[in-house]
Amino acid sequence: MKNCMGMVFMKIEQLQSLLRQSSGMDGALLVSPENRRYFTGFPSSDGYLLVSGDRAVFVIDSRYFEAAQSAVTDCEVVLQSTDRTQLAAIFADMGVTRIGVEASRMSLSAFSRYADLLRPMELLADNTLDMMITALRAVKTPEEIERIERAQRIAEQAFAHICKFIEPGRTEREVALELDFFMLSHGAEALSFETIAVSGANSSKPHGVPGDKKIETGDFVTMDYGAVVDGYHSDMTRTVAVGTVSEKQKEIYEIVLEAHLAVLPKLIAGLPCFEADAAARDVIERAGYGAYFGHSTGHGVGIEIHERPNLAPRAKDALVAGNVVTVEPGIYLPGEFGVRIEDMAFITPEGCRDLTDCPKALLVL
Repeated sequence: MKNCMGMVFMKIEQLQSLLRQSSGMDGALLVSPENRRYFTGFPSSDGYLLVSGDRAVFVIDSRYFEAAQSAVTDCEVVLQSTDRTQLAAIFADMGVTRIGVEASRMSLSAFSRYADLLRPMELLADNTLDMMITALRAVKTPEEIERIERAQRIAEQAFAHICKFIEPGRTEREVALELDFFMLSHGAEALSFETIAVSGANSSKPHGVPGDKKIETGDFVTMDYGAVVDGYHSDMTRTVAVGTVSEKQKEIYEIVLEAHLAVLPKLIAGLPCFEADAAARDVIERAGYGAYFGHSTGHGVGIEIHERPNLAPRAKDALVAGNVVTVEPGIYLPGEFGVRIEDMAFITPEGCRDLTDCPKALLVL
């Protein structure tokens, strides 16, 4: 077995430690692309990661095998065979008898297939493994923060660029495509999600789809987008005005900005997540617009765009040092316009560090 070093080694070692402490399972089978990449650092569309208390084996097919042999230094890399007994043989060699699976990411048919392949070993789909992995992924390492920040810098450069691009007559779709092209041509390996760029009355739809509507003078334009760097996502939203802005638009924007700014000073390790949500929601409700803020205040970000923890009214978790969460309150007036402002924040024992370095004050282009 190769020596395990660096960020990825620490992650596998943490999972192995949890397995050694577990009274219910002594092995783990990881099949999701996200968790395979999280623990191995290697992106692939297929493959298996088998983990016991003292060993880890990455099984990968011939399309990726040579590259994985060079890139994955934290565990054994084994060529996937057509032998249906391969996984069972590896687990048997590990001495594993009870195997946890990613219950939240596995279909019933897949679970049945693996249960048959690995018999007489027992497969456990009780969410125990999911909870272990969720807790590990929620706490980011310095290397993960560095990747998220690199992704965010690309998104910020895209914002500066798009503010020069937006003008009356451009369509929402053109704005979204311009953002996408800029990020992908300036270092992003992928987009965090399908870019949202909506204007005028369409901006009242929190997850509106960019269409052929042309931007007009007096429109708000809301853009929600992000870049991916080395597997890690960024996420930001800005709302800008085009040409002119009404008093009502100014009022709503300032309320959302006040709600956004009310959250950041409260973010500290130990804070219940529902209290972070309440900090924004209370501002909007006091202003009389509580009925027009329907989504949660934020969510975790990392190797996936939505991770734990969530800043939501019923979220019972508490923030811990190492979390990265979005802060994205909004007000959406159907048929009129909407406003959302979103940053990412890194939670520390002393408070938080805003990972988004981008103007928040209302911009009129």
